Amino acid sequence: MPKPNKYLFLFLFAALHGLYGYCQQKTHNSQTLVVLLGTGTPNPDPERSGPALAVIVNNTSYVVDCGPGVVRRCEAAAEKYGIQSLQPDELKHLFITHLHSDHTIGYPDFILTGAVAGRNSPLQVYGPKGIASMTDHLLKAYYEDIDIRVNGLEHENPIGYKVDLHEITAGIVYQDDNVTVKAFKVHHGSWPEAFGYRFKTKDRVIVVSGDCTYSEDLVKNAMDCDVLVHEVYSAEGLARRQKGFRDYHSAFHTSTIQLADIANKTKPKLLVLTHQLTFGASEEQLMHEITNLYPGKVIYGNDLDIF
Repeated sequence: MPKPNKYLFLFLFAALHGLYGYCQQKTHNSQTLVVLLGTGTPNPDPERSGPALAVIVNNTSYVVDCGPGVVRRCEAAAEKYGIQSLQPDELKHLFITHLHSDHTIGYPDFILTGAVAGRNSPLQVYGPKGIASMTDHLLKAYYEDIDIRVNGLEHENPIGYKVDLHEITAGIVYQDDNVTVKAFKVHHGSWPEAFGYRFKTKDRVIVVSGDCTYSEDLVKNAMDCDVLVHEVYSAEGLARRQKGFRDYHSAFHTSTIQLADIANKTKPKLLVLTHQLTFGASEEQLMHEITNLYPGKVIYGNDLDIF
């Protein structure tokens, strides 16, 4: 009996592995995907990066928010799922819900790391009033770094460091062959402007709440969506805290009871929980608070989940 040829075996293994990767990439390219890049809160949890997610359409990424660790989470998702448009040089569309620090600390990382990695066009940024001033201050803060990278021995492409800014109002804020993005105002405590986003593609509607409490505008824009990615806090957990703490969070965020009401009205095919404020409650308890009132499909989101 002839001995098996180890080189032939290795060749066949590599070919099959490549075919699998190609099929995975084709699958990813053929549908709208949602990737949770960060599901954290302002509290530094080593298991959860700061708030961020990506909507992927035809291997183009549209990122919402940029909390701490966002670019590294993008790279991790690119490697894990074979999504090329989440590699740092391909990060070209960013939508900001509001200017709280936990949603924007990764903004300089998003600008600069993408440029260092070789982004070949300006970064397109959409967000509330104030994002232009924030961007201007960040670029000034990193002026020396950018100058040395562009004009020094690295000879980097200056285009990658450019940011095209769009301070938005409610309505359609972006449109291309892949997606139509609608911004809608949400209530987030004393913030004068905070937005959620509705992404409509050829096969899915994705709604991202941002940080907010209950509002009819949110209900209207989330109606009958395929995926609703929504922040939440445990009502039972908050009830055990002091009054001032309760007053603050109930004005800025959405309780499990409120979210169950929102979901019962909007009927998403999938409800994904993110930015979970447990206040000492367990994951199981928080989930029970919602599923006891809402019969639809609910997922407790974690970093790098994909839908």
